[in-house]
Amino acid sequence: MSSNYSPSFYEAGHYRPEQSVGYLMNQVLSSIIAQADAQLATYKLTYVQWVPLFKLWMSEGISSASLARDISIDPAALTRSLNRLEIKGLIRRERSTQDRRVVHLSLTDAGRDVVQHVPGVLVNVLNGHLQGFSTEEWTLLLQLLQRMLGNGNAMKQLSKSSPSPASAPPTSI
Repeated sequence: MSSNYSPSFYEAGHYRPEQSVGYLMNQVLSSIIAQADAQLATYKLTYVQWVPLFKLWMSEGISSASLARDISIDPAALTRSLNRLEIKGLIRRERSTQDRRVVHLSLTDAGRDVVQHVPGVLVNVLNGHLQGFSTEEWTLLLQLLQRMLGNGNAMKQLSKSSPSPASAPPTSI
């Protein structure tokens, strides 16, 4: 018989970061970014530059506001990255003719040449981090991360739909 009961895996009095899924995921992501940055330095790209460049390659003509949402970055931070990419001659900005507030982004020929190296670097870095995993373990890892993301999105929707009590203490992570 199936139950909706979900165990509590963490307790406040016994919380240890080195056993935290969030901490470990953050450490893995930091390692992936550092390795990708090291390899992309050859092309004079940093994380804050190659991520929007790669996303732009996948969605040419996207607006800067949409790009900021897609890669979960503060619009001001994205603007700084875009400024650097524009100075390097890798992107072009064009104001919308329908709405002057909207800025569309596109890659230059130089940007297309550089960004083509990003997938190969990411593949090498990710495969390096997955060294020793079986296909089944990799598939399971993807499924578990997708489930965690779904749970997080559900929590986000729930918090938007239910008013928070005025007496609730502030939370921190």
